Amino acid sequence: MEKLKQENKTRTNKDRKKKILFIMNTMGRAGAERALIALIHTLPREKYDISLQVLINRGEVFKEVPPHVHILVKHPDTRSVLSAGGRVKLFFTAVRSFFYHGNGFRLWNYMIKNLRLQIKRKQIQPDKLLWRLIAYGTKPPGTAYDLAVAYLEGGSTYYLADLVSAKKKAAFIHIDYKKAGYHRGLDLHAYDKIDRIFSVSEEAGQSFLKVYPEHKEKLFLFRNIIDRKRIERKSLIPLQENDPFLTSKAAYKLLTVGRLHYQKGYDIAISALELLRRHGYDIDWFVLGEGPLEKELRKQIREAGLTKHFHLLGSKANPYPYYRACDIYVHATRFEGKSIAIEEAQVLGKAIIASDCTGNREQIIHEKNGILVPLTKEEIAAAILSLLNHPQKREAFEAASKNTDLLHKEDMTAFLSLL
Repeated sequence: MEKLKQENKTRTNKDRKKKILFIMNTMGRAGAERALIALIHTLPREKYDISLQVLINRGEVFKEVPPHVHILVKHPDTRSVLSAGGRVKLFFTAVRSFFYHGNGFRLWNYMIKNLRLQIKRKQIQPDKLLWRLIAYGTKPPGTAYDLAVAYLEGGSTYYLADLVSAKKKAAFIHIDYKKAGYHRGLDLHAYDKIDRIFSVSEEAGQSFLKVYPEHKEKLFLFRNIIDRKRIERKSLIPLQENDPFLTSKAAYKLLTVGRLHYQKGYDIAISALELLRRHGYDIDWFVLGEGPLEKELRKQIREAGLTKHFHLLGSKANPYPYYRACDIYVHATRFEGKSIAIEEAQVLGKAIIASDCTGNREQIIHEKNGILVPLTKEEIAAAILSLLNHPQKREAFEAASKNTDLLHKEDMTAFLSLL
């Protein structure tokens, strides 16, 4: 009888759905959020009971969360994270978190110490200082999980390490860890409490190991999951007739997708377009994204006389028709982890110019499926002219992009083995 009970218990445990919790800082329109949605779609709902915790209840990508996923925040706010309202939301979340169980008073020395370090390094990043406060101000989930995953650095990882109960814990690294401003003083041993760490590119992993060499055995590669069919389908949806991309009469149209942040190098892109147009080339450049540098970038655009030619179109729910219609996709950033935008451009068969930096080097093979350049206005402009003046070369890059293998089944094996 006892043996039969044990067999039934074993069968019940085997048949029940595994419980997975994903944790995100926000749900804005950024690469990590889109990659998370694609990952969730690959996990069979009949095998996994999936929950999602979001530390700051804001972001358009809430709309894309599959209906079977349990969202742990009440009344998900689908407005933009990067708008003025989004910044107000961040402020009030931080204030609420400060008083939640006295967190602000307990973390005061931590925040002052790290602020002084940021000032010393001339790299002041308020969001990095606030992530632990916001993590501790978020109510812990009232259940235990088979696997809990912090899908982003910072707050998500701190929340996972200190407030979540799970048989296994995993964290993702999407950026060049050191250049992004993270360090041990901010993390407070969070990664010691995590079973497996996934980097989205080899170089992002190496950057992380420069800070945490002792976690080498925990580190695995998990490249972004790309929903090729969805991207191709949505790229066929027509743009509105009054869209600036359609009304532009320029001979050539360039595209960049990414938030308006120092990391993305738009200041250099504007200077590159100024140089090209000064030499008589009829080119317009379009940017999809929003962020804290919008006012500063618009001023630079005006001063360069490019108001009618360098277009900040804001964030788009469906960026894919722009990819399909552009002549060249340009991704000239200061650093990356691994760019979802580059992969989306590859799915849609675009010739790509990218800066020679972390992450981009693993996605672009120079002169095979695109061009890698130093991040200067002269080099970017020269690469653009190289493709515009040699259409056969551009066509060859387009074909190579289309044939890029973006499926990495072995990465999923390393992830699911935690269950």
